[in-house]
Amino acid sequence: MFKPKYPPDYTYTPPVTAYTTPPAPVNTDTTAPAPLAQPPVPMPIPQAPARPVVQLTPGSVATVVVGGTAVVLVVGVVLVSLLLAVAITAASVAVVAVVARAILNDSHKGR
Repeated sequence: MFKPKYPPDYTYTPPVTAYTTPPAPVNTDTTAPAPLAQPPVPMPIPQAPARPVVQLTPGSVATVVVGGTAVVLVVGVVLVSLLLAVAITAASVAVVAVVARAILNDSHKGR
């Protein structure tokens, strides 16, 4: 009941793949091959497209400097604000811990 049924071996056919090539015919002719009528023409090499030349003017340099400075300032403000948020949170947790400790100590002394 649980044994698989395999087909008999004589029904097996090997799969055909695209990579199999038929054997090359054997040349039994001993004469020299006929020369080609014209030599093969080499293929032309494609040329790379011409790239535009980047020209730096004083206005473009100033724009890049101002833009870079603005990016640095914005990233700095964001990082400082994140650090400040972490510091405020830590201070709040410390205050809550001190208040909770004082409440617990008072409740134990009152017994």
